[in-house]
Amino acid sequence: MKNLSFIIFLFTFSSLINAQAIFEKLPKVIKANEHYVFYSHGLIVEGDNPKPVHGRFGEYDFPAIKNALADEKYNLIAHHRPLKTDPFKYASALSKQVTTLLNNGVAPKNITLIGFSRGGFITALASNLLANKALNFVIMAACTSRLAKNKELVIHGNLLSIYETTDGVGSCNDVISRNPEAISSYKEVAITTGKEHGAFYTPNPAWLIPLKTWLKKQDNE
Repeated sequence: MKNLSFIIFLFTFSSLINAQAIFEKLPKVIKANEHYVFYSHGLIVEGDNPKPVHGRFGEYDFPAIKNALADEKYNLIAHHRPLKTDPFKYASALSKQVTTLLNNGVAPKNITLIGFSRGGFITALASNLLANKALNFVIMAACTSRLAKNKELVIHGNLLSIYETTDGVGSCNDVISRNPEAISSYKEVAITTGKEHGAFYTPNPAWLIPLKTWLKKQDNE
């Protein structure tokens, strides 16, 4: 446990040193040559508390996740959603922000949407609305919940799926198999921490390292 805590500290500390600013919404000045990453948190964080505690999964440390995700290679947009946010309306607003980036000359390959749980569902909804096969999407622990039941929903673009094997929410394979022609590339990572859904409540290297590795790979293609 001490080794894991030290790894998390190092990862978070190095991110803080190298990070660009973390934005709540699109920066006022959009630079066409820069990269933009959106992170959408889980349902439990909706409201006023950035560090809510779940009775089974523990504390969701939204600030620590933002700090760990931040990187000098891109601008991170991580909005704290209000309580009882409508995921469909929010996904529409999110897709409009992406469209604003595209209209300002940002290449779709330089735009990534990341979402965990309810945020993953929102990310998939935005992907369906945008229908752009050059955009990048990361869905964590969301594919076998509400997303699987919305069979008319199509994920497009380059997709990374990460799920925890001890969680009730698993692989994205069935969702992808509904419309494989919409996917430009697909990678899935299964992690096993024993923390169930709570594996994504903190900046755990088990999911953070493969995510950042994938982001760098997309950056070089």
